[in-house]
Amino acid sequence: MTTIAEISLPQPRAKNLRVEDLGEIIREYNKVTERLQESHVQLEATVQALRNELSEKNQQLARRQRLAALGEMAAGMAHEIRNPLGGIQLYASMLAKDLTDSPQLLQLVNKISTGVKSLDALVDQVLHFTREIRANPADCDLADVVNQAIELAGHRLAGILCRTSGPRPMAVRVDRLLLGRAILNLLINAAEAMNEKSRKGKKGAIKISWSASGDGHFRMSIADEGPGIPAQVMDRIFNPFFTTRESGTGLGLAIVHRIVEAHEGTINVTNRSGGGAVFELRI
Repeated sequence: MTTIAEISLPQPRAKNLRVEDLGEIIREYNKVTERLQESHVQLEATVQALRNELSEKNQQLARRQRLAALGEMAAGMAHEIRNPLGGIQLYASMLAKDLTDSPQLLQLVNKISTGVKSLDALVDQVLHFTREIRANPADCDLADVVNQAIELAGHRLAGILCRTSGPRPMAVRVDRLLLGRAILNLLINAAEAMNEKSRKGKKGAIKISWSASGDGHFRMSIADEGPGIPAQVMDRIFNPFFTTRESGTGLGLAIVHRIVEAHEGTINVTNRSGGGAVFELRI
């Protein structure tokens, strides 16, 4: 007969194992939850970046469509204006021949001819803007293109210091003439802005910097120390005929935009915190 003292109580080993297994399952679950949370955060960041990129692309597309529509309208108007201008110029020249003996009247006719020639030159610029711009890329040194543009700006940069920063030499594949013209227009635009801000001898500096951005592409920025661009006109500065200055046709920046577009690049403008504007080209 077995006594109570001889009976051994069962050990709760199986129960302990089950508790340990459950604890391991909970720990693994927590790890999976943390990884899912991290993935969720990364996905949110990626989605936001894609949204920002899409918004920027939509703005660029809208700008291109707007410029295309304005270009077509400008081309039609230019042709319609040129025909009567030719007639006015013809009659003015005929009238000038008949007024050789009347200096005062001849002077008035000459003013008419001068005005017609000025309008005709504007029509030429409009037609040039509306023509299709095709880039013919070739290997060249970007630093050399910048230096030539600075030299061409010449007297327009009088009293303005022009600083450059970037690799020398830096091989790029672009249409040298077109890109040089775009840089020249941006330099002239910056100089005019700085001349408006300061009438003193010391006008400040323009900084041109460039760097490679991979896959044969590059970035270039042209920063001035002018008054900057008012927020209410920021979206319109690349529109043809839009200008905030008393003189000028408002075609300079529009042509720059088309040249950059011909290189399948982008151009953006921002205001510097310390004053002035920055134009950034990505090609």
